[in-house]
Amino acid sequence: MLKLTVNEEIKFSTALIAKFDAVMSYRYPVGKQKAGLLPILHLVQAEYGWVSPQAMDQVADYLNIKPIEVYEVATFYTMFFLQPQGKYVLEVCRTGPCSLVGADKIMDHIEKTLGVKEGEVTSDGLFSWRGVECLAACGMAPVLQIGPEYTYYENLTEEKVDQLIKDLKSK
Repeated sequence: MLKLTVNEEIKFSTALIAKFDAVMSYRYPVGKQKAGLLPILHLVQAEYGWVSPQAMDQVADYLNIKPIEVYEVATFYTMFFLQPQGKYVLEVCRTGPCSLVGADKIMDHIEKTLGVKEGEVTSDGLFSWRGVECLAACGMAPVLQIGPEYTYYENLTEEKVDQLIKDLKSK
């Protein structure tokens, strides 16, 4: 994954454009290129770790649509990060069932352990965290996921979170 700063100009690599072309060629007919917006944004985020305004503009150019059409989609879906994130983004389910069994306590513990508030990045660039809506693992609550593979960690305790952070730091 390439690191991209907030105001950095970017130019998509030929390899990334080739991935765009592959997605568009086998899934979306000519004239319906806007339909490819979600997978293209996923590819951009996989490449850079987030979707910057500059990247959104380039996606609009590639798809031959207006930039606002890209912004509307990228800002609507919480799966797209609109600012730089840590290498590991800890996403803690904060909906009813998880909250009832300690998700708030887990989020407080993560904030204290990492020393950053929700949405911030640790000084070493390794971690950021945020509360998210239902991760569909209510029976194993509280739960968090780490992307981009979206690995789930269930039945969380403070000790399990500490071990997870320790393990991720050692990778």
